[in-house]
Amino acid sequence: MTGKTDKSPSPPMSGGNRILEELSPSQGLEILKRLANEDTNISKRVKMLALEYLSEIEPDEIADEVFFDLNGIEIEDVWKNSGRTRHGYIDPYELASDMFKEAVEPYLEEMRKYHKLSLHREAELQCIGILKGIYRFEIEATTEFQDWVTDVPQDNFEQVLEEWRKRNKDPSLLGDMDRFVKGNFERWKR
Repeated sequence: MTGKTDKSPSPPMSGGNRILEELSPSQGLEILKRLANEDTNISKRVKMLALEYLSEIEPDEIADEVFFDLNGIEIEDVWKNSGRTRHGYIDPYELASDMFKEAVEPYLEEMRKYHKLSLHREAELQCIGILKGIYRFEIEATTEFQDWVTDVPQDNFEQVLEEWRKRNKDPSLLGDMDRFVKGNFERWKR
């Protein structure tokens, strides 16, 4: 035996490290899944890194993103897509409300994901960020869009909070959230 291993040779790395940058997200995920399935140590490390990544939640950053997404909705989009259409009538206030909810939905999906993974503290932090962003929109919005959704921010705020409550049964987290809401949202004290 001349020191060779039984393993088949690896394909040449003609692209070097650049190949990783050229992978689509779905291709990268597929490769990661294959590696994790082939080696339990890699699988454990991937899970550990995923939990670390998912645990890096900054409610203030989420609040900024929610606020900017909401404040960035153009009233012209409401006007352009509402009114009489060949399929009937689209109420502009209803459309504005739907656009508000659509802007918040990706953040809610993140919160739902944390609940699904039993990462309840992370779900709480995500919820806090969403609530702060909606409240900030109510207080600081500078667009005409705000005039078309006068009750929507508070209604949506309450819906987000209620959804979080339904998915979370930990009394200590529920108490923490109650105190946070009472102490931080002056206009909407419950």
